[in-house]
Order: sequence, then C-alpha cells, then structure tokens
Amino acid sequence: MDFDHLINLANDSGGVLYVMVALLLVALTVIIERALYLSNMLHGGQSIIRALKEQRGSLANFELAPNLNRLPHASLFDIIRHDASRESRDVMGEHLEEAIMHEIPLLDRSLWVLDTVVTLAPLMGLFGTIIGMFNAFHVLGSQTSNPIAITGGIAEALIATASGLFIAMLGLIAFNALHQRVRVVMHQLETIKLMLLNRCDEVGASNQSGAAMNVVRTPARG
Repeated sequence: MDFDHLINLANDSGGVLYVMVALLLVALTVIIERALYLSNMLHGGQSIIRALKEQRGSLANFELAPNLNRLPHASLFDIIRHDASRESRDVMGEHLEEAIMHEIPLLDRSLWVLDTVVTLAPLMGLFGTIIGMFNAFHVLGSQTSNPIAITGGIAEALIATASGLFIAMLGLIAFNALHQRVRVVMHQLETIKLMLLNRCDEVGASNQSGAAMNVVRTPARG
C-alpha cells in the first residue's frame, strides 16, 4: 500500500481520514504535554514531602528549591508563611484547601480534549465507513460492476472504522493513565497540607510549653 493509494483512500472517505489524522495528532500532543507536566508535578511533590519529613522546628526558614517554586505545591507554603502566626488550625486549613481548589484546573487542563477525541474518533470512523460503502454500492449499481472492485471497496471503507477504534483505544489508555496521575498529585497536595498544619501545631505547642516553663521558673515576689 503506497502513499498514492492512501491518498486515494482518504479522498474516497470524504475527507474523514484526514480528520482522523488530525484527531490522532491532537491526542498525541495532549498526551505528551500532560505526561511531561504531571511527571514533573509528581517528582516535585515527592521532593517536597521528603524535605518536610526532615524539617524540624519552625517553617519560617523553610525554603523550596528554585525549580519547585513553580509547582502548585508552592502556593501552600505562601499561605503558611502569611497566616501561621495569626490564624487557628481550622481557618488555616480552609485557606490551604482554597489554594488547592485553585490549582486543580491546572492539573487536568486539556484532558477534556483527550476525552472528546476518545468519543469522537469511533463516530468519525463509522461515518467514513458509511461514505465508503456508498461508493462501493455505487459501483454495484453500474452496468460494468466488478465483484472484486465491490469487495475491495468495502474492505477499504472499513479502514476508517479501524482507524477510529485505534485512536479511541490509544486515547482511552492514555486518559486513564493521566487521570490516575492527577489523583496522585491531588493526594500529594492533601498530604503536604496536613504536614504543614501538623508542623505548625508542633511549633505552637512548643512555644506554649516554653512560655509555661518560664512562668513556673519566675520567682514569686514578696
């Protein structure tokens, strides 16, 4: 099957195969871009969690690496630095949750495009097959109909359906894999939120304990 034959098949499908190629390119673009982005999110989140596990004491001097400041996780540290000294745990937790909600659209951005391709590709393939079947039946209605040409036309018409199913299967596997990565990043954000709250509580408890000891050690005045 040479290139000219493929062009003829695309033309006979009413241009549907050209649309299928465009859908495949769009799907591959979204898959590659989201895979690289979410992979960066996952590795960055793991690095932040490891650093927090090693952190002891106040978070005021805790600094993220420059390459981690661009991650959605960094917005949680900004809230902790601004609110840790004057907000209760519940209020600060709500602020952190609000920051996480703002970051969610960045995580699953463009996944709706991949979801649309998964749904649209089989339908477009079926549409192209129907057009190809019209062409095959047109040959059947002619006076010089050739059975081989008719069966060959039907087989070629099924290429559109096969292409649509291939794109849908590829997109579905990628969509589920990317959606799973989004869930893992969300779990990382929730984990970092709890780690920050717990460490703020530890610092607050330590300060209160120190203040109580100073009160006890202050000699009574006569």
